[in-house]
Amino acid sequence: MEHIAIDLGGRESQVCVRNEQGVILTEGKHSTGDLERILKGRAKSRVIVETSAEAFKVADAALRQGHEVRVVPATLAKSLGVGARRTKTDQRDAQALSEVSCRIDLPSVHIPTLKARERRSLCTLREALVDSRTQLINCVRGYLRTQLMRPASGKTETFARRVRNLLEQHPEGMPAMVERLLVVVEALNEQIAKADEELERIAEEDPICRRLMTVPGVGPVTSVRFVAALDQIDRFESAHKVEAYLGLTPGENSSSERQRRTSITKAGPASLRWALGQASWCLWRSRPTDRNVIWAQEVAKRRGKRVAIVALSRKLAGIMFAMWRDGADYDPAHEPRRM
Repeated sequence: MEHIAIDLGGRESQVCVRNEQGVILTEGKHSTGDLERILKGRAKSRVIVETSAEAFKVADAALRQGHEVRVVPATLAKSLGVGARRTKTDQRDAQALSEVSCRIDLPSVHIPTLKARERRSLCTLREALVDSRTQLINCVRGYLRTQLMRPASGKTETFARRVRNLLEQHPEGMPAMVERLLVVVEALNEQIAKADEELERIAEEDPICRRLMTVPGVGPVTSVRFVAALDQIDRFESAHKVEAYLGLTPGENSSSERQRRTSITKAGPASLRWALGQASWCLWRSRPTDRNVIWAQEVAKRRGKRVAIVALSRKLAGIMFAMWRDGADYDPAHEPRRM
């Protein structure tokens, strides 16, 4: 079996091909868009790439041609010799990956399905719209503070109208520079509403997402994010494995006789942790008599509310995993596990 290592790039990628004995057969730069055509003409091989924006698309192309694929975590690349001795080039990186592949079976990250990647992209692009709107609103608020003015309270969708009503009463009227920002905010409101409708439709059509949304506080964004992140439920042995995968479990910094637990590892997708945190706040505020909230309130008495919300997020992740695995709806009467 040949070993084809590809150092991916946006326009061009470096390819290094070795035989089983580790001898380089061919190497060179190729257009990233032509990689599928190059792989199509070769016998069944092992294709090695690092995690990157292009990695999973190339992995799909290699799998369609019948190759084995290893998507190596970028955090592992240095230990494999990539960039050794402070010398890093595309050619050396591809040579290092192919050489190591000849000696050991490299570990690979999970290659998510196309549906999972599309859903993750949808959520990410929606969050980009929301972040842009937030930045613009903060700019307008900052200007109003310089004028000793403050708009009336209300929803984000009505911010532009409230600012216009406020500035129309000002002697100098509406500044053109503020109006430009408000026009963009209104356009973003329209696009965010369309993205929300698309997410809601996806969540309603997916039976797993519908089941997860029976958990109080969990809406379309959290459910779609959760399903896209886990992708295949049989990848995880238990709820604790899911919680660790999402970076919601405490870390450890121990050596010799010293043992020290740290804060959560934050090793998983940050966007999903944020969504679970928002779901936990919604559950905390809307269902104060829920058993899980009562459990979190006891944690808050000892550790504070912020730690309790993180603990509740971890518990929600475990509950959602169990519901997906068992095909069951949320049961508020279920007795939560003890600390």
